[in-house]
Amino acid sequence: GGVAPSTNNSDELNCQCSSGEPELNNCTSGNSENWMVLSIAGDKPKPRFNHAAAVTGNKMVVVGGESADGLLEDVQVLNFDRFSWTTASSKLYLSPTSLPLKIPACRGHSLASWGKKVLLIGGKTDPASDKISVWAFDTETECWSPMEAKGDIPVARSGHTVVRGSSVLILFGGEDAKRRKLNDLHMFDLKSLTWLPLHCTGPGPSPRSNHVASLYDDKMLLIFGGTSKSRTLNDLYSLDFETMIWSRIKIRGFHPSPRAGCCGVLFGTKWYIAGGGSRKKRHGETLIYDVLKHEWSVAVASPPSSITTNKGFSIALVQHKERDFLVAFGGSKKEPSNQVEVLIIEKNESSLGQRLAPSKGQVSLISETRSSTKALATQLSVSAFSGRADAVVKQNLASAIEQHGSGRRSLSESLLLDPNSSSGNVSLRKQFHNEEDGMLLKMTKSSEDGNPSQLAEQRTKQLDIGVQTNMAGSKGDAEETSCVLESDSSNTHNKQGNGNLPPDSDDIVVLLETGGKSGPSVPSSIYQLYGTKMATLINKNGILEGQLAAALASREAAEKNLSSALKSRQEMEKKMADTAKEMELLKEKLAGIELAQEEANNLSNIVHSDNVRLEHDVAFLKAVLDDTQKELHSTRGVLAGERARALQLQVEVFHLKQRLQSLENRAPTPRKPFHV
Repeated sequence: GGVAPSTNNSDELNCQCSSGEPELNNCTSGNSENWMVLSIAGDKPKPRFNHAAAVTGNKMVVVGGESADGLLEDVQVLNFDRFSWTTASSKLYLSPTSLPLKIPACRGHSLASWGKKVLLIGGKTDPASDKISVWAFDTETECWSPMEAKGDIPVARSGHTVVRGSSVLILFGGEDAKRRKLNDLHMFDLKSLTWLPLHCTGPGPSPRSNHVASLYDDKMLLIFGGTSKSRTLNDLYSLDFETMIWSRIKIRGFHPSPRAGCCGVLFGTKWYIAGGGSRKKRHGETLIYDVLKHEWSVAVASPPSSITTNKGFSIALVQHKERDFLVAFGGSKKEPSNQVEVLIIEKNESSLGQRLAPSKGQVSLISETRSSTKALATQLSVSAFSGRADAVVKQNLASAIEQHGSGRRSLSESLLLDPNSSSGNVSLRKQFHNEEDGMLLKMTKSSEDGNPSQLAEQRTKQLDIGVQTNMAGSKGDAEETSCVLESDSSNTHNKQGNGNLPPDSDDIVVLLETGGKSGPSVPSSIYQLYGTKMATLINKNGILEGQLAAALASREAAEKNLSSALKSRQEMEKKMADTAKEMELLKEKLAGIELAQEEANNLSNIVHSDNVRLEHDVAFLKAVLDDTQKELHSTRGVLAGERARALQLQVEVFHLKQRLQSLENRAPTPRKPFHV
């Protein structure tokens, strides 16, 4: 069994990404790239959902679930050494009474690994049972055996969670056979096979099913999400087993949306939770909750084709050949699936911050700024020292402002984009003067080296370049003006410079070659030529001054627009701050409402238990009343009999009195005594 190629650095797992890179908007990048499809050799198991999976050693065991044909009872094993599926050989197992026993088909159950065994706890089974059952599957012998539990066994349920800590199982919540949501907590001791209910204090989770649970450091139980009787949840609770107190964890910053049916795996201090959803929407992102920092982040946002967007899939953590990765299997979207996907977890890579790429508009503006700056620098280098320095500054400034005003973007945009960029009047002047100072420094150095001919040659070349750049069509005349006279006397040079040229034209130097000696005068034709050129330059200077005035006016308008834009930006920031405050208040109100809802749920539970107790008391009183009425009825019967008997006795007494009276009346008169 092989795996398709991948872009990560894994040697043992070469995976094929199920789609392109997802878009991450306002999220934190996690430790992995994305879920990738794992190609498996051999026969694949039947597509299924609402199954359960657990990992022991190099094997992932998948039990039961639902398919298109109904509930399943098979056991599928994925071996990570060969990357192949196998089916457990036997389906009939012996019970302690040596009677053949069949594993019930089930869905919504839980699996937990324990050594080389996998434990099956609860679920909706066929046939159904009243109490929850625990089965053990030996991965070596591939045999099931029931665990004869004792103690206070919980009622049968599905959609519950079971986590193992050392040699005990912790069971929470779920849904019973009558579809009532539960929030009871039980512990199953694997050594004594005894169930024990756990009683806790504090605000605990409301009744729910299809949530996720995790046990951190065998000391803290975490419960997240699920569905209650009427809504989908996204609350997070923790139970401290040292104090046995529930507490709700309040999160600052990003918080996941409500979801049920998601899968979770704890790896170190990171709790990976994938998939889930509500009645309206399924969520494809894989979340990470940092147990120590109490922070949520998004590891990857899976594409819609990933099985993490399915309903009823499973996730397990696999540590194989010094590689750690999550394995997702199955689930159902429109049809049940038997696909396997993996998510590589990099050990040494911590969570990165938020990555936000600049938009296309920003990139184009930045490139325009750079190209505009390069063009301005080129202009300044070509036009350096052409004519008078002031004219050059004005010309370059005018052309630069023209580019900013009518070219690719406005001055206000460039200032908003990069306040430190070399745009605007001040930065242009600074650029120009820096370049001017550099060239003057070079000329000063060359003069200090004692070579006046090189200095004169360089200045004349600058003049030639300036005339070529500023006077289109006078290329030949400009070449004729490059007459060089090597002077041995600096005084004669100064006299010629001061006497023959205007006082502010120090950059225009005309030297005539006279065999090493300076003559007393200069030919008049050169004066006329330079007079014409000076008039042309003055006219151009006037034109450039007009253009500069227009550019300055447009700059003032741009600055006004910029100030108004800054004001509107400040107003928007103020509004955003007010909106953020309102959102915080709404969040606090929402938290209060949720707390009130929890209190209402708790009160409802208390009222329900009181009603049940009162119903028992009423039933008992009714039974007592029925018994009392029966006794009263019998007493009345006895009393009626006694009354009849008394009446009969009275009649008999009356008759006896009459007989006595009659006897008295019949008695003879007494005779006189006979005397002898």
